[in-house]
Amino acid sequence: MQTKNVDYNVRQSNLYIVLYASAITIVCGGALAFAYQYLKPYQDANIEMERKKNILSTVMKLEEDANIEQLYAARVKERVIDFQGNVKSGVKASSVNIAEQYKLKPEERLLPVYEFRNQADTSKIENAVMPVYGYGLWNNIWGFVALQSDLNTVQGVKFEHAGETPGLGARITSDDIQERYKGKSVFDGDNVSSVVMQKGEGFDYSKDSHKVDGMSGATLTGKGVNNMLKDYLNCYKNYLKKNQKTLSLNL
Repeated sequence: MQTKNVDYNVRQSNLYIVLYASAITIVCGGALAFAYQYLKPYQDANIEMERKKNILSTVMKLEEDANIEQLYAARVKERVIDFQGNVKSGVKASSVNIAEQYKLKPEERLLPVYEFRNQADTSKIENAVMPVYGYGLWNNIWGFVALQSDLNTVQGVKFEHAGETPGLGARITSDDIQERYKGKSVFDGDNVSSVVMQKGEGFDYSKDSHKVDGMSGATLTGKGVNNMLKDYLNCYKNYLKKNQKTLSLNL
């Protein structure tokens, strides 16, 4: 009789634990779901603001009190093009997931372009900013490349990474590394030569329009950046060449 009571109490105790754990899981899950839904619009707004800030930072120095939204709306025209350089109507650049597009063949990708326009004459393109995406040593790398009005000379770059080694590959986010790309050329005649980070560091490539100094101890990350730039600049080649021809006709 006593054994039966013990078994019953054990079953009751186990049932209580299961029910209690289930209740806690449901309550916590519901709270997290509510928090996610409540905070998501704010998170999306912050991501969008960061995107606009990164685009603008490739073409100009932003003051701390700069009104990013106002500046972006006044100077940037968004487009989405295909591999042939044709504008895709009805597609917003902000809706294009670059990480998802990276998984597709280059010929199948949707390609956002952010045209930084002249303040006095918005029909004139001062810079074309293009997102780029690739793979570094440990994880994905991405960023933006801005070209000057000749659509050949680099105005500026902005690189980010998911998990490169601190002090080594992670240096692609530093001003020092990104400054090296300014003034370099992406075309060699009609072909995309891109800008290639070299192996080793401490060398002078100021007279070579397609090379930049490397990063000590981060050769594989540098190769990842090189592959990323070559891949995406080739994707944008037709768009750039078409607009170069238009530019030359208007000179």
